[in-house]
Amino acid sequence: MAFLSEIVALESNGREIHIILDNLSTHKTQRVREFLAVHPNVHLHFTPTYSSWLNQVENWFAKIERDVIARGVFTSVRDLARKLMRYIRHHNRAAKPIKWAYRDLSHRILPTFGAAVTGH
Repeated sequence: MAFLSEIVALESNGREIHIILDNLSTHKTQRVREFLAVHPNVHLHFTPTYSSWLNQVENWFAKIERDVIARGVFTSVRDLARKLMRYIRHHNRAAKPIKWAYRDLSHRILPTFGAAVTGH
């Protein structure tokens, strides 16, 4: 709710705002529905179910899990945190944008005109 309020406050009055989200249940609460009713220029679009590959943060988490957690030996939570931060700092020194494409149009995210929340 804080994010939605901040986005609306930063944009010009009446400007259309489109936000792409995953299907987490907290994105579909009564408070969110009430917010959308008051702000008809805000449109939420949900990624299809079971399509975590569309969510770039999921790709980042999977990379961390493969490169650090699955192969790691950790003596404590503090040791795990230290090794994760070392990996992140190393990655950020030479970070590159993720470039990907998909060819299967059945996985395309389509806007749903006239509805603030898609049915995915």
